[in-house]
Amino acid sequence: MNRKIRFALLLAAVVGGVPSAPAAGKPNIVVILTDDQGWGDLSLNGNKNLSTPNIDSLARAGTRFERFFVCPVCSPTRAELLTGRYHPRGGVYSTSAGGERLDLDESTIADSFQAAGYATAAFGKWHNGMQYPYHPNGRGFDEFYGFCSGHWGDYFSPPLEHNGRIVKGNGFCINDFTDKAIAFIETAHRSRKPFFAYLPYNTPHSPMQVPDRWWNAFKNKSLAMRHRDWKKPGLRPNQRENLPHVRCALAMCENIDWNVGRLLKTLDRLGIADNTIVVFFHDNGPNGVRWNGGMKGRKGSTDEGGVRSPLLVRWPKQIPAGSTVTPIAAAIDLLPTLADCAGIPVTGKKPLDGRSLKPLLLGKTGFWKDRPIFSHWRGRVSVRTQQFRLDHRGQLFDMTIDPGQTTNISQKHPQLARQLRDKVATWKRDVLAKLGRANRPFTVGHPDAEWTQLPARDARPHGGIRHSNRFPNCAYLVNWTSRDDKITWPVEVAADGRFEITLQYAVPGADVGASIELRFNNSRLKTTITTPHEVPPRGREHDRVPRRESYVKDFRDLKMGVIELSRGRGDLELRATDIPGKQVLEFRLLMLRRVPGNNRSRRQKPRTPSS
Repeated sequence: MNRKIRFALLLAAVVGGVPSAPAAGKPNIVVILTDDQGWGDLSLNGNKNLSTPNIDSLARAGTRFERFFVCPVCSPTRAELLTGRYHPRGGVYSTSAGGERLDLDESTIADSFQAAGYATAAFGKWHNGMQYPYHPNGRGFDEFYGFCSGHWGDYFSPPLEHNGRIVKGNGFCINDFTDKAIAFIETAHRSRKPFFAYLPYNTPHSPMQVPDRWWNAFKNKSLAMRHRDWKKPGLRPNQRENLPHVRCALAMCENIDWNVGRLLKTLDRLGIADNTIVVFFHDNGPNGVRWNGGMKGRKGSTDEGGVRSPLLVRWPKQIPAGSTVTPIAAAIDLLPTLADCAGIPVTGKKPLDGRSLKPLLLGKTGFWKDRPIFSHWRGRVSVRTQQFRLDHRGQLFDMTIDPGQTTNISQKHPQLARQLRDKVATWKRDVLAKLGRANRPFTVGHPDAEWTQLPARDARPHGGIRHSNRFPNCAYLVNWTSRDDKITWPVEVAADGRFEITLQYAVPGADVGASIELRFNNSRLKTTITTPHEVPPRGREHDRVPRRESYVKDFRDLKMGVIELSRGRGDLELRATDIPGKQVLEFRLLMLRRVPGNNRSRRQKPRTPSS
């Protein structure tokens, strides 16, 4: 069966049926979030190096926020969108190795819309947990197509997942994600069911890959707009513009714009544009040195350039066309805002840090109380008010007259600087103090999920084993040469069960024959590698500029057999018992599939993993 037809049938199963009464007449929601695209990477904001007419049209037909703030990096921003709360409250402290996971006692924006009768789906980069119930399907999304990691190694027909099961992507991933989102929207519309569609695109995050159509327009292009310090003498290499990188990032942004245009045309074609709220924003500052409106900072920085994002919202006949919102706002505001616009309750019981922006969107001119907005990454905290920013060093800047943060005015305004430092201290005590202290093993075998992935990025290599790259998100494990070496995952089995184990590996013919054993507490499963799989790394052929991340491989599946696991905690361990060659194998992934028909797991209440 054709993949597109099969996907459409699965979507029909998800969104089919008559919508429940609470959803009747509610607006549809489309949220588009891009990855590492800076505030300045839109023609709307004055960048003459590129053209983004479809994204710009959202501002012309709706509203734009002058000062909207996100986090300095990916997973924290996603967590704040999902929860309406600052990311440390949800346990998100890193971008890999489990630190990107959102605590299970947090309720998400998709939970609220799903409970209100919406069809919910996400297409793209999740980056808030892989193993169910951290997985999107456990966080309120009926449908998920994409990848759960922080970055991916190849953007052309890569291995992705559909509701937990590994599938092969179809062409350039951003185009593919958009195709799947369009299919979902069409199916929901036919079912007369309102939808919440989340598109967390993964570009222009590296590796820098884009189809020829967009690259050819940029590869030799002169750039009229340059970074504010591009002529400054004495810059280190990482402080200078890498022009091929800049050109590819801009090409990727124009590809995003093309796909946004396809989505908007779909809404028009279906006649639902007037009843659909479209939201567009970015997850952090630019992933490189390039023009960004003269602001200080880029990705990873808590300065203005690292955390300022566009926010464009279109809702025809509701939001005044071409309007501008001047009060500061942040990602924490999106959940309460969209729930308020849809007229649905927020399901979570925890207090939100964000507030509904609906009055600002609709042009209501009532009193709007100023408030501080905090930005955090790796212990660095800055705070923004409507007029001022206190940076993580305690320096004060008047952003209305000094948007580039060039003049510290803390000595001129000592009382204000002291007040803001006190606010930062309070925020650190109340919000930041417990971040990263929770013991959260990786969840395995939840009875509500058929599949559990345990990738190399989440593994702990021991002995000589190491990741193929220091950025683990798409890396695999290499240099497994000794029986003293092992690979472990701290896991929590949610319910007793029998699980079919598939291992993804590569090994040259000269080294085939190693025997390996999977262990968990008293359970054992052994197998021997009998088939060589020598395959070169892939991804380089699509790179427009050299990458820092790992290349990837087309690994081979090995069905190890079935293992019985008992509920509880422990280390899931992979060891070699015999190594006839120079190495055991290169390792990418363990996939566990719950074998149906296990009576014990049906009788047993699943263990709720600790957050």
